[in-house]
This record gives sequence, C-alpha cells and structure tokens, in this order.
Amino acid sequence: MTSTFAVTWDYRCPFARNAHEHLLTGLAGGADWQVRYLPFSLGQAHVEDGPSVWDEPGQDSGIVALQAGVVVRDEYPQQFPAVHRALFAARHDEGLHLEDRSVVARVLTDHGVPADAVFELIDSGAALEQVRAEHERFVSSHDVWGVPTFIADDQAVFVRLMTRAPAGADPQPSITAVEKVLGLLTGYPDLNEYKHTTIPR
Repeated sequence: MTSTFAVTWDYRCPFARNAHEHLLTGLAGGADWQVRYLPFSLGQAHVEDGPSVWDEPGQDSGIVALQAGVVVRDEYPQQFPAVHRALFAARHDEGLHLEDRSVVARVLTDHGVPADAVFELIDSGAALEQVRAEHERFVSSHDVWGVPTFIADDQAVFVRLMTRAPAGADPQPSITAVEKVLGLLTGYPDLNEYKHTTIPR
C-alpha cells in the first residue's frame, strides 16, 4: 500500500539533508511512497523583529536555493532528485554558499536544468510567491516550525535522523528508517517526544 506524506526542507539544515537523502535513496530503490517535498524557510521561521524574508529575500542566505528547488520540483520533475541531492551537497559537503547564484546555477546546469529559465522565475517573484504560499499553508495547518517535518493527514512530526544515505547507497536502511518514522507518525501519535540524551559516535 502506497504511503502518502510530505516532508519539509531548507537546504541549510544538515538534518533535512539526512532525511531527504533517505527519501531519495529509498525512492530510487523502489519504496512505495508518494512524497510531497515542501519548502520551508528557516530564515522566515527565525524572523522576530525587522523585515520578513518575503519582503527582503536578498537578506536571507537560503532563499535563492529554496526557490530554485521549488522551480525544479514543479517544472523539471525528472531532474529534481539529482538537483535536490546536489544542492544539499553543495552546502554541506562542499561548504559552498547557497546565496551565491553562481553556485546554484552550476548545480542546475550540471544536472541538465536551464539555469536561466529557473532564475527567470525567481527574478519575476513567482518562485518566491510559491515558496511563501506553501510555507505559510503548513505553518497554519500543522504548526510546522522546522525542518525536516514529516506530515501525513493531520499529523506532523519534526525528525532528526542521524545517518546519511549518499547516492548509490543500499536503499534498504533508508526504507526502514523512513517507514519507522511513518509508523510512529501515523500509528502512534501518543508518542509526542522521544530523544536520546547522548549521541553515540
């Protein structure tokens, strides 16, 4: 039976990177999931006083890449898995700055996506409008406050998976990890918080 759920992301978060690597690896390995990838701006979530990311996107270090990810998700879905993984890698493996449009453009081009077309939608404001609409919708409907948040029906849970699943990894650990998250999310909502006091190394 297909599992239908959504997961938020912002490319700056290492735990979002971990979760989305597991999603991509599991799906590539045949997992029976229907995943909706939801943009969530950590910059906007942390705005207290001052202009919002929506009003001043140039002040936020993650919004360009987040917009690019949404454009690729919607306009170039076949390339989305590779671009999605590569934007996380640019930030966390290569230590690059995602506010640098040339970094984002290089990732797009390397994976067969026309960077000019993506930036046209970003510069027009259409991509930012889409990111804002999705961000605000799930903040309102599910009280989402961070990434990665797994969402199924009326349930939502923030999750930190500690392991990674690089391209080419065995998909079974990824499928198992995500299925365990979904099992608790949909099958045991009484468990509200469960956190190890130490992190094994």
